[in-house]
Order: sequence, then C-alpha cells, then structure tokens
Amino acid sequence: MLSPRGQELLAELGDLGEQAGDGGAAALRLGTSLRARYPVDLVVAALAQHELRLLARAKFTRAMDMFFTRAGLEQASAEVIARYRSARYVGAGRLADLCCGIGGDLIALAGGRRVLAVDTDPVHLAMARQNARVYGVAGGVTAVAADVRDLALTGAEGIFIDPARRRHGRRLPAGDSEPPLEWCLSLADLTGRAGIKAAPGLSHGAVPPGWELEFIALGRDLKEAALWSPALATARTRATILPGGHTLTPGPGRPVAVGMPGRFLLDPNPAVTRAGVVADLARQVDAWQIDKKIAFLATDTPVHTPFARTLRVIDSAPWDQRRLPARLRALGVGSVDIRRRGLAGDVDRLHRQLKLSGPLRATLVMTRVADRPWGLVCVDAEPAGGPAPTG
Repeated sequence: MLSPRGQELLAELGDLGEQAGDGGAAALRLGTSLRARYPVDLVVAALAQHELRLLARAKFTRAMDMFFTRAGLEQASAEVIARYRSARYVGAGRLADLCCGIGGDLIALAGGRRVLAVDTDPVHLAMARQNARVYGVAGGVTAVAADVRDLALTGAEGIFIDPARRRHGRRLPAGDSEPPLEWCLSLADLTGRAGIKAAPGLSHGAVPPGWELEFIALGRDLKEAALWSPALATARTRATILPGGHTLTPGPGRPVAVGMPGRFLLDPNPAVTRAGVVADLARQVDAWQIDKKIAFLATDTPVHTPFARTLRVIDSAPWDQRRLPARLRALGVGSVDIRRRGLAGDVDRLHRQLKLSGPLRATLVMTRVADRPWGLVCVDAEPAGGPAPTG
C-alpha cells in the first residue's frame, strides 16, 4: 500500500469516496475496472483498506489518509478521547505507549513529546508509525516490535497501555486482557504516572486504593474506561462526557430524596451510572430518585445538563401491559422507544404487540417506583415544560 502504485490506487479510491465502498453493482464494476490496470492482490488490499477508512471516519478526522486492520480499528481509541486523555500527562516529555496498535493514542501522546511505541504485531506497529506521520507527530516516535513485558522501559516519565482484549482473533472473557490487569497496574511502580485503558464493564472492585477509575462517553455512548495511577488520579471515580469535556466526580452531600415521578424524568448518561455518581448529579440539579435502587431521577422543572437526557412525562401510572396499547393510543403515540430499567420484560415482543398509530413519538420507560412496577410515557423536554403527569 505504501508503494507508488499502492498510493496511486488508494488516491483513486479516495476520490470516489462512498461509491467505492458501498458493495453494490457500481463497486463490482469498479473492481473489475481496477483489476484490468493493477495487480489483483493490490486491488483486493486497497479496496479493503478503503472500506476501513470509510468506517474510521467516525473516529479520526484524517481517516482517509490512515492505515488500519479491522481488529486494530475496533480497539483503537477515537481521536477525541485520545486527545482528552493525553492531557493527563502534562509536563511529561518522554512517554511509553504500550500495546499501541494502529496508533490511536500514539497520535495524541506524541504531540510535542518523545514516545516509545511498542506492539507485538509488526503490521500494527508499521501502521502506527505511518498514522503518526499523517498527523505530523512521527518525529518523536521510536517504534519497537516486542512483548511489552520484555522491555526495561527506563527513562519513561509516563506510561499508557491499552492491553489487548483479543487473543488469536478471539475476544477474551470479560475482565481478562493481555497483559493481565495485575501486570498493567504494576507499571506505576516504574514511573509513577501510569494510565490503563479498560473496557467500560470493569468492576470497581478491581481498582486498587488510590487509583482513579474514569468512565468516558461520547455523547450518550459509553465507550471505555481508564485507570489512573495515584500520581495522575484526582478523584476516586469520574464520569466524563465528550466532546464537551464535562466531568462529574463523587463528593460529600445530603442523602438524595426518594419520591414519586415529577413532571420531568432524567435518564443519566451511562458514564454517570457506571461511575456511581447518580446521587451527585441529583444534588447538582436538585432532583430526587423515583426508586432507591433505580438510576432515574425526577424534577418538576426542566433541567439542561450534559450528564443526563431530560424527558417530559406525559403519563405516569403503575405498570399494566394489558391496558398499555389503549393508553398510548389515547395519547396519540404512534411510535415508541422503550427504556427498561429494574423491570423485567421482552422489549422486542412488546414492540410487536403495541401496533400503534398516531403522530407522536414517545419514550416508554419500564421501571420501578417505590419498588412497584411502573410505566412512564415521555417526550423530549420542551423549554417551557408541559402538562403534569396523569394516572
């Protein structure tokens, strides 16, 4: 792909954009045309690379000039997350990026720093170096193909590691990684400043005292977790919402009240829920919980916060699935998104049974209120509020 012919072919595909990767009849005709002018193996590799570049645009602003494998792209951190995270290493001029993959974090870490990039996969390592060149930060990068456990890592002022969660192409069991988490945690003994990328399902109990566990979301999508050694930690847990960089950490405060649903329902961001800071959000926006075991919050005034989606409640009543279709039709609801928390039920089957028609799109919340099965019908919040809940 880096040969003159390979670069020429990739540039041609880049000019064609989406139509070269749509898999339709036009793409088939294109493949036939390209094979008449380029070696078949080069065409196959270029088309695969072009498809990955199109997918990578969701993560990287310069994706159309970068190189990927499918596994490397899946594990790579999005550019906005990597840049946010690299700020933890302010003041550190020499870093080690371990298990660097295709270089998603390397690109951010190498801005104005010297970075040792290490990976066992020579193809990923070559891609990481090339991708660093695309972003103009390759000058300070030294790439080494090795098992990270075999290196001395002397002289590093900070370490970041993204341990593999696949082995021989297969996903490891939840909580497992290569190298194991215990070994990754020991990196703090070498330099003090250590960060570890982890899956968002990581148990709080796996985090040693003094370390910070941060859950990072892009909008409403919880993407990943990060562990920060005591030298980098500033809280016990943290919820971070990007791209805005909003963070919420636990702190002291009054117990959060529990009461019946109000005129508005707050659905906390998954990062808030995983970080265990729902109560902190409630205190911040003067909300209460509708059940002591459920993360939904309630208010009687509209709330605008990056940490939760605010919905206006138009109907609130004990859960009665037999009468639900009639309730929704009476409200003019023609389609629903179903949110289920704390209440068992087959969401797909319920969707099929409703058979709705009407102009209104709503969110149906299946949950518990005061430990009772409950249903709420909600719409997106309006600045001026709306009618009080009925039922």
